[in-house]
Amino acid sequence: MKKLLVLLIILSYSCTNNSSEENDKKEIIALMKQQEQAWSNNDLEGFMAGYWKSDSLKFYGQSGITYGWQKTLDNYIKNYPTKADTGKLTFKVNDISKIENKSYYVMGEYHLSREKGNTNGVFMIIFKKINNKWKIIADTSC
Repeated sequence: MKKLLVLLIILSYSCTNNSSEENDKKEIIALMKQQEQAWSNNDLEGFMAGYWKSDSLKFYGQSGITYGWQKTLDNYIKNYPTKADTGKLTFKVNDISKIENKSYYVMGEYHLSREKGNTNGVFMIIFKKINNKWKIIADTSC
């Protein structure tokens, strides 16, 4: 009887843990869908709502490392000033993996459909749950 009880506890924990990870991944995907929508509406501040609003945010792209939420937003505004520049954004998520409790990395591809010319690339972003909300704390896109 004790063995059965131990087995049930282990199975219960395993199911809860998997369910928690599944929920985390669903929440991260939902946030990325909101970002797609905001970007596609040329709402760069709305897009940046998915990022950690901190000077410790790191963005690594073709121009090197940018530190901070505001500087990252400023770069987006400078490089994508109009709807014609932002176009329509779509993400393709290829992998979401847990790093540790409340942290995941997401690897994937992005595609911008624009009249002025389409562009696409790859990304790896790190999400962390901060104040009960998922936020991007580091982004590498090229």
